[in-house]
Amino acid sequence: MSDFLLELGKSPNARRLVKALGLPIPLPPVLGRDRTPWSARPLADRRIVVGATDGAELVAPLAETLAAAGANAYLEMPDALRAAFREPGESFGRPAQELAALGDKATCDALVLDATGIAAVAGLRAVYYFFHPRVARLARSGRVLVLGRTPDGLGSEAAAAQAALEGFVRSLAKEIGRTGATANLVLVAPGAGSRLGPVLRFLLSSKSSFVTAQPLQVTARARTLAEPPLARPLEKKTVLVTGAARGIGEATARLFAQEGAHVVCLDRPADDGPTSQLARALGGTPLSVDLSDEAAPGKIADALRALGGVDVVVHNAGITRDKTLARMSEAQWDGVLGVNLAAVVRTHAALEPLLRDNGRVVCLSSIAGLAGNVGQTAYGASKAGIVGFVRATAERLADRGITVNAVAPGFIETRLTAAIPVAIRQVARRLAALGQGGLPEDVGQALLFLATPGAQGITGRTLRVCGGAFVGA
Repeated sequence: MSDFLLELGKSPNARRLVKALGLPIPLPPVLGRDRTPWSARPLADRRIVVGATDGAELVAPLAETLAAAGANAYLEMPDALRAAFREPGESFGRPAQELAALGDKATCDALVLDATGIAAVAGLRAVYYFFHPRVARLARSGRVLVLGRTPDGLGSEAAAAQAALEGFVRSLAKEIGRTGATANLVLVAPGAGSRLGPVLRFLLSSKSSFVTAQPLQVTARARTLAEPPLARPLEKKTVLVTGAARGIGEATARLFAQEGAHVVCLDRPADDGPTSQLARALGGTPLSVDLSDEAAPGKIADALRALGGVDVVVHNAGITRDKTLARMSEAQWDGVLGVNLAAVVRTHAALEPLLRDNGRVVCLSSIAGLAGNVGQTAYGASKAGIVGFVRATAERLADRGITVNAVAPGFIETRLTAAIPVAIRQVARRLAALGQGGLPEDVGQALLFLATPGAQGITGRTLRVCGGAFVGA
């Protein structure tokens, strides 16, 4: 069932009427989503105001990325840092301009601040000075991005000042969500600046429309790859997507195929029909396997071995058997843990030898695993277990250039959430900065990003795709 308030809010007349009558009805913003394939210029002609504090360390990769992605940069930073924009601007025909050139009343599509130079609490005043006069000029579905440092090698006060950026970004995301705008923080480890570009492209683009209030860490761990492709990043890659018959799995499979991947669409035998239809439509391979079967990992490994190996594995399949703990049967507990966690561990063990170097593993967690939820002790345990699995496996596979990450969706409009009682469903939609549920494609876009070569600097992490949900970590 669709979101009535979101549909109502798409009408300008309805919005004006609600405002004129003073009705306390929150009409969610319509999010700008990009459904086109990846391109070299995802930020074409976007007006981006760029700031940097004294001692900022990421101005050079920031300047290069914005110019190459087609953005128009307007600068508000110390003179010594502006020179980094000169050469990229000339190379790509996008010379950076002074902030005054934007005009006093024009909106901007994004506000980006390189705050890596902040090393004292007093330095946080620069964050206020940059955002205070401009946040009201951020366009609908705009972007706020703050670049900070991981705590590696920092003293106590510098670490405190950098940690403060997370609280700032999470709070600002709640303030600007009513216009469909997002705010995120990117923490870059020493030596990882060269890996920043693809992260900026994703978070500043309309492919990240349901990702907000999140910190994302970029590390120098894992081997360095050649320059990642900007278009069709999964060309000639073999990708396994479990639970592909419908919902998030189907949306993910379609996005991966759009970017050149050969997708192996796996689902249970009972869904053989839609699985086969999807695989045929995508030019992929159908695979009917019951993940609760102890023999499943071997069957999956045999199928991928016949294809010559695998580059990306997306562990999407999962089930829910929601009951309060006192009413939950042993079979329900075992079923949820078995499919959602044990099957992931077993399947990965069987596929790891077939996973090519520089491969990608992405697992589906949930905010229920981060925050907990009534009636979901088994489900929450299984999804929290995924987070631990990702952390440990990422460390072990880093030397092969393989990254392992998780995506934790919030309230997503699927057939499972459609079965929730209408009143609870409406409340769940509103308890987020963006005031609405996400779409399966929102989760698929995050999975796709983490599966690309450009995501080499992100591993062992869990990225929430929750619209800035008010619950959880």
